[in-house]
Amino acid sequence: MTSKKNIPHKTLSLSLLCLLLVPCLAVSRQKLVAADSIVISNDYVKVVADLQTGKVHYRFTSGTQFENTVAYVQDVKTGMLTSTAFGGHQGSADELSDPLGKAICLNLVHEDAAQPLRLTQYITVYEKQPFILLSAIATAKAGGAMVETRNISPLTVLPAAQGKITTPGKRVLFTDYPFDNDNWVDVISRPWGEAPVSGISYELASAYDQQTRNGFTVGSLVHDFWKTGIRYGTGAVSNRIDSFIVYGGAATKDDPSLPDSYGGKDGTHDYIQHGTQMGGAVASPLIYFSASEDVRNDLLQFGKTVKRIAGSRNWTKAVPFYWNSFGVEGVLGYEKVMMPGDVAKVCDFLHSLNNFNKSTQPVLSIDSYDQGIYSTEVLQSVGRYGKKKGQQMGFYFIPFALWTWKNNINNATLTNTSHALKDVILLDDNNNYVPYKDGEWGAFPLDPTHPATRDYIIGQLQKAKAIGAKFIKIDFLSAGALESSRRYHPQVRSGIQAYNYGMKMLKQLVDSIMGPDIFITQAISPLFPHQYAHTRFLSTDVYSHLRNDQSGFPHYGSTCASMISATHFWWTQGTLWPYTNMDVVVMKNFQKNKDLTETEVKVRLFSMMALGSILGDGTDFRNKESAARARRYLNNAAICDFFSTPKAFTPLHFPVGNGQSQQLSFYLPGDTLLVAAFNFDDAKPFTETFERTELQWPDKAYSLRDLLTGHEVGKIAKGQTAFTLSVPVKDALMIQLVPAER
Repeated sequence: MTSKKNIPHKTLSLSLLCLLLVPCLAVSRQKLVAADSIVISNDYVKVVADLQTGKVHYRFTSGTQFENTVAYVQDVKTGMLTSTAFGGHQGSADELSDPLGKAICLNLVHEDAAQPLRLTQYITVYEKQPFILLSAIATAKAGGAMVETRNISPLTVLPAAQGKITTPGKRVLFTDYPFDNDNWVDVISRPWGEAPVSGISYELASAYDQQTRNGFTVGSLVHDFWKTGIRYGTGAVSNRIDSFIVYGGAATKDDPSLPDSYGGKDGTHDYIQHGTQMGGAVASPLIYFSASEDVRNDLLQFGKTVKRIAGSRNWTKAVPFYWNSFGVEGVLGYEKVMMPGDVAKVCDFLHSLNNFNKSTQPVLSIDSYDQGIYSTEVLQSVGRYGKKKGQQMGFYFIPFALWTWKNNINNATLTNTSHALKDVILLDDNNNYVPYKDGEWGAFPLDPTHPATRDYIIGQLQKAKAIGAKFIKIDFLSAGALESSRRYHPQVRSGIQAYNYGMKMLKQLVDSIMGPDIFITQAISPLFPHQYAHTRFLSTDVYSHLRNDQSGFPHYGSTCASMISATHFWWTQGTLWPYTNMDVVVMKNFQKNKDLTETEVKVRLFSMMALGSILGDGTDFRNKESAARARRYLNNAAICDFFSTPKAFTPLHFPVGNGQSQQLSFYLPGDTLLVAAFNFDDAKPFTETFERTELQWPDKAYSLRDLLTGHEVGKIAKGQTAFTLSVPVKDALMIQLVPAER
């Protein structure tokens, strides 16, 4: 349960701050004077609580306004109760000081003699922070009575309550985030006008004007019980949102009748309702809420605030470069294209790349199927050979799911244990096994709280230790977050609560069995909780072809598609994780896909750089053309130097929709400023103007140089306020601004 003492603050005008710091009675009188309302403001926002109606207005100085908002709780027995449904509304203000700063917490209590519970909103306005925090708590009034809910909201805008959201601008976009990174779903910025848009975003949502970037961000800060949904619906006016519900209790089933990224596969993949929170008092998710003239600042501040509250993993050793076998997957073992003996040829080739080896020990990461095919002894032999070449081993496993035959579940035991598999798999309301990846051969979710799951993970980590692994890729983690009618641990009542329990256990087991210096990367996984890994795939299973609609390639997994989502997550590098992971690049072809052009390889590599990814490759280097390209790109001194300390570039603008003709540009401040521009359009050239007011380069002369070749492609004169780059179709540029005189 979230208590008001744990809820954070904001930046107050001096006169009002002095007023609110006087004794409580004086504060109370001021509320009465202001026409039965309480007003708290700072340099960023004015919060107005109406004590007659129970509604709250949020009016940001940047122009965004949330009018007539309410809170609610849907109790399992009592039903739906909105804050305006109670007969009485009382307010008070508490002074707070926490790790986020000094603040005023507005406590707005909604109560009615006819109702068995009261609903309290906590609105925390910080003295010197550009955001506010929101939560709601429902409390049973009778001693010993209980509240039980799977649906509670601290911030709701409803047309029936005359609620609305307005944001400055003529073309406002709503950014909808998927629950996880599975199924190649996209983060999508959606325009609207005459045709309204609606949907559910998960854990985070934002809206902004396409030209000015003025907008707002709302997101969940604590991820130990609720899956947070943000259900939205716009009207016909381009800068107005008519319905906006931020609630704990999101649980959605995949819908094959809808496009994958528009409700088809972007949800939580659940088969039953969200688990209930139950107690004398129940709390909503803790919500971050900010608006400014640049939504990028709001998103970055959100990431920083999550990190302050939940923490994050640090990494002080060399940034890993890794080779991953998935690029030649399905062939290493079963089809005998690259058997273990041939992995030595990969080791030899990687060892020959002097720049690739300069800053780190490359990782040999044997992936998925191959990890299961190769025995511990075989992997140990690979590790011994790699060690002679200055390399270290990586390990892959799935902590919370098991791939097996459906008709074998009742008779099988869980790998590495003596436990019956049927006792560990999650169940729906009819006591049927919940499928994570459905099929006769499918993946079935394991209960993260079951001792058998712990034993299974221990067995996997002991194998990882036996082969000397220093790098772990964990996959299909979303399985552990599925809702279930059965849990081994009686106090774990929701999917995210179980997942958080399992990830915390996993981290502790890694530390105790393998040591604290193991690099952990998450593949398919929910965005939150984040704090148990060093990096997470911003996009998964990327095959390095340019566009999803290319003939002869899969209609998913392209570089363009990966950047659509990853650009919206640029702020996660340095906040949620020290690095991101954009999956592997391949020099020629991924598995049995068509061959890539060299330009596609370059664009893919630049995309990984722009989003702050660690360097991963999945190439079969026995191919001469692949090896030649690797020497040009993977052994390029400037490329390797960048990946030794990767940093995400700042986007100048975000992708709109998920079409494949995106034109994107980024910049990275520093002693040598970098800019990148990507043109995925197959018909129109892309011209981007970079301005000094945005990039903040010092006023002096510069040489514009191609990062790969070092060749000069242009100049900036002293006093010049902008420069322009032109990118051909289906290409990208990465340019350094090098001072003409040091």
